[in-house]
Amino acid sequence: MDVDRRTFLRLAGVSAAGAVAAACAPDGSPAPVASTGPTAPPASGAPTSRLPTGPPNWDDLRSQLTGDLLRPGTDGYDIAKLAFNPAFDNNNPVAVATASNVQDVQACLRAAAGRVTLAARSGGHSYAGYSVPQGGLVIDLAALNKIEVAGGKAVIGAGAKLKDVYAALGRAGRALPAGSCPTVGIAGLTLGGGIGVLARNYGLTCDHLRSAQVVTADGRKLTASADSEPDLYWALRGGGGGNFGIVTEFTFDTDPAPDLTVFTLRFPAGAAAGVLTAWQQWIAAMPRELWANLVLSGGSPVQCRVSGCYVGGAAGLNTLLNNLITNSGARPAQRTVRSLDYLGAMKFFEGGSDRQAFVGSSRIITTPVDAEKVVALADGRTGTDLLIDSLGGKVAEPAKDATAFWHRDALASVQVYADATAKDRDKAVGSVAEVVAGLAAAGAGGGYVNYIDPALPDWKAAYYGDNSKRLQDVAKKYDPFNVFRFGQGVIS
Repeated sequence: MDVDRRTFLRLAGVSAAGAVAAACAPDGSPAPVASTGPTAPPASGAPTSRLPTGPPNWDDLRSQLTGDLLRPGTDGYDIAKLAFNPAFDNNNPVAVATASNVQDVQACLRAAAGRVTLAARSGGHSYAGYSVPQGGLVIDLAALNKIEVAGGKAVIGAGAKLKDVYAALGRAGRALPAGSCPTVGIAGLTLGGGIGVLARNYGLTCDHLRSAQVVTADGRKLTASADSEPDLYWALRGGGGGNFGIVTEFTFDTDPAPDLTVFTLRFPAGAAAGVLTAWQQWIAAMPRELWANLVLSGGSPVQCRVSGCYVGGAAGLNTLLNNLITNSGARPAQRTVRSLDYLGAMKFFEGGSDRQAFVGSSRIITTPVDAEKVVALADGRTGTDLLIDSLGGKVAEPAKDATAFWHRDALASVQVYADATAKDRDKAVGSVAEVVAGLAAAGAGGGYVNYIDPALPDWKAAYYGDNSKRLQDVAKKYDPFNVFRFGQGVIS
């Protein structure tokens, strides 16, 4: 393995309800919370004001499923309910349905919509644990994991994990810009946007989405594309998981797999503020073929390194890196540059698959921030990292309202990531909140929905900006009775 687990987490850019994405951020879909008001009608009946009340008939649902239905106390339940983050191990859903096909998803909605909380789970990486709702039904999409790559297209099931997606793409000589965590599900990553190490050259994951198969709250199976359900198609590209329906399959446009050059620069103690100041100016002026992030590791002193990849050869990259080093006034203590093929580069940024307890949040840099203030936020905070991932380039080409992803004009995203065991989780939550507030004071606002944070102030505007009103309208159109409702749903 080329990087350890924490290095991977700092380098990752994904999705998810799913996810991903991000430093193992999003899973499949944030969990909807059952509405206490009217809910959507059954798929086969005339519209009604609400579904029947009372608990679902679990035995009846089990008989309809090709997959399994696990209840508390049954063999396999204690494992099936687990998400990526052990902080949510005490969340106990009333059932976990393992969907083997689209019909299983439809059966779950017919049986449980409006009666209990629903959560579609792809990778289980929701930062807020929305994919493991207490007392709710988890619809586990892991078995919907087909990956077919042909003719420049990739058809990928919602339960597919990034490690398998990359392997299939690599075998076919194709590429899709996506995140880094190997167990993040493709669903959450895509639905939140999909930041990754190739974003500046190829755009976001959602920018490559050609169509999506979606099961809506009333059990219908729809295809969302530019020509079919265009409002839903717009919303699925950056509107976050869990808001509009359960996506079961994606079709993506892919690109020829490039050869890449990866790099890491580790700077000496005391250099962080100067490097961050130079990095912000440097990355804005770089060709889109270069993606780089800057990681501030909390402690005394704060540690700093810059890593990334370049669509091109080592000679061209070294010239660009020398420019950063000169402008930062600090010579790196370690410099690593390696040429790799597409799959090798994705594995370079990949970390382990072990579960990890953490608290996370985010901010967005649109114009350069005060580097001294940002570095000060990491001072003394051992176990906390600020992962500053570059955007711009191809990400910035679409208009801000062309898709639901709002942060088209951003220079970078900032992920705040803190280790947190069960005993010190509350302390970590408070510390992350302090850092998030400090980032805003330093000039970084907004937030990335794939690093979903229940404590983020004004989260709807932070995630979606002026796109939030249209997202609400789309959600009401496809889920008029708010079946897919959760703590940070767009119509919550």
